[in-house]
Amino acid sequence: MTQRAIVGFEGRNGFQHAKVKGRELWALDQLRRAGARGCSTIDSPAPRWSGYIHNLRKAGIPIQTIYEAHGGEFPGTHARYILNSLVLFLWLVDGKG
Repeated sequence: MTQRAIVGFEGRNGFQHAKVKGRELWALDQLRRAGARGCSTIDSPAPRWSGYIHNLRKAGIPIQTIYEAHGGEFPGTHARYILNSLVLFLWLVDGKG
């Protein structure tokens, strides 16, 4: 069953709301719990973080991206995502409703 929610947040045009479901809802909850430290694929592995963030931004939710360097066998950079708004879960339902 897919979880669905209506979330409220402070966006560009004042207080707004959006429908969020499934993995985007999971990602939004991870960002909310992480607070100012944010989330990255390094400390919160998930197969499509960039896709989840893209869809949340399309819904109007303000999320900042910071690029961080990492070493190891395949050095490079990775993204860290930080939620730039208080998010309230206004309505949460399990299932198809």
